[in-house]
Amino acid sequence: MTSSPIPPCPSCPPHAAGGHGCAVYSSSVTDAESRTLEPLLPAPGSTAGRGGRPEKHCRRLIVDAILYIVRGGMAWRQLPVEFPPSGTVYAVFARWSHSGAWQHIVDALRDRLRVRDGRDRCPTAAIIGSQTVPDADTVPRSSRGWDGGKRTNGVKRHIAVDVNGLLLAVVVTVASIQDRDAAHRLLAALRGRFSTVRLAWADGGHHARLPAWAKDVLALAMQIIKRIPGSTGFHVRPRVWVVERSFAWINKHGRCVRDYETRPDHREAMVHIATIATMTRRLART
Repeated sequence: MTSSPIPPCPSCPPHAAGGHGCAVYSSSVTDAESRTLEPLLPAPGSTAGRGGRPEKHCRRLIVDAILYIVRGGMAWRQLPVEFPPSGTVYAVFARWSHSGAWQHIVDALRDRLRVRDGRDRCPTAAIIGSQTVPDADTVPRSSRGWDGGKRTNGVKRHIAVDVNGLLLAVVVTVASIQDRDAAHRLLAALRGRFSTVRLAWADGGHHARLPAWAKDVLALAMQIIKRIPGSTGFHVRPRVWVVERSFAWINKHGRCVRDYETRPDHREAMVHIATIATMTRRLART
């Protein structure tokens, strides 16, 4: 990836001597994207009234570094020298993951896209699905599992999206967890965050008892979309294709093609960041 300098951005710390130019890679945010993201970022710790030093590095440059990692799929220590130190970037990523900041940004961007498309801010329907992702050899065995159906050693991403394919909830488990078991956690998380959702669709990999459980426990109607009897190979199934397309959007980011994380919140954060990059660029085009 090549880079080129641009003038100092508005988020550069005021104490930075002379300012500095932000490196521009294909994964970097544009000025329009930065204006969308900047108000959604967590406030600096030094502004919370508890003391602390002002931030040393430009926040836009920190975001660009995180997006560079997620888009390119490289290790944190392989950050180019134009970015802040890798330890600093990782510390910010971990802190924002722990605070739920990535989820907050996803929610804000999704609401904005839904309103722009003429929909209500709160969704009333969802589609759920799962994806098995292989683990890197650096991930310890204690945080991964074997998916016998996909013959893959890694983790499973279970996501719920709205009818436009925008992320509503994500749960990451070891790959040995069955879809029907993880779906209980995903639907519970979905119901806890969106009381307006009244209907959910899922593919045939989910247990037939799941709709009854969702109705009795969560007051949520469910429909299982099964394969066409006698069909072979790939075919488009109603509603289910929406969540499959969402997985394709996520897999455009190298860090999400294979799992490199050991912490569940970091695994979910990678999905959130990939979704943020997709939605931010979509908003910036309008």
